[in-house]
Amino acid sequence: MKDHLTVVDHPLVQHKLSLMRDETTSTAVFRQLLREISQLLAYEITRELPMTTRAVQTPLTEMEAPVLAGKKLALVSILRAGNGLLDGVLELIPSARVGFVGLYRDEETLEPVQYYFKVPEGLQDRMVIAVDPMLATGNSSVAAIDMLKKAGANNLRFLCLLAAPEGVARMKEAHPDVPIVTASLDERLNDKGYIVPGLGDAGDRMFGTK
Repeated sequence: MKDHLTVVDHPLVQHKLSLMRDETTSTAVFRQLLREISQLLAYEITRELPMTTRAVQTPLTEMEAPVLAGKKLALVSILRAGNGLLDGVLELIPSARVGFVGLYRDEETLEPVQYYFKVPEGLQDRMVIAVDPMLATGNSSVAAIDMLKKAGANNLRFLCLLAAPEGVARMKEAHPDVPIVTASLDERLNDKGYIVPGLGDAGDRMFGTK
């Protein structure tokens, strides 16, 4: 992918995102919309998967048919909110390997602290897609990508639902080689680090823990 940031402006993506922004949308509907929108975003982020061909016998003849090449790609969820995107992408790519990165924010330093890390083997041979609905300050995302690179990943993408300009800038500074695909680049962060206009806390709305 040539661009560091790709905003998917497909009408279905934008319509579903508007429904998710609405504070009256229920947890169940929010979760379903997130699953649907993640599949649409996954189409964009997997556009450059390597291809090869293999012989296939159709009802009429044999042909060399295009199929995915190389090792299965890896999806890595940044816990806990990343699981909402992960579910949808896995429906589209059920053979993908799956990993998890657990981070929480230290309330005094505001820096991310790792509490869990489990990823597939052979990351150096796979396209790795990290998923997290919100790219806000970018601190957690940068920390997660740092860990994935240390684990061997060298072909990374970052998939999010919403991004703030501050988070995009932070990611570009730390990891200019990692393209970002999102449904919207919102206006800004507020003084509490929430994306504005945003949709609130994606994890709380997804899991009903407000």
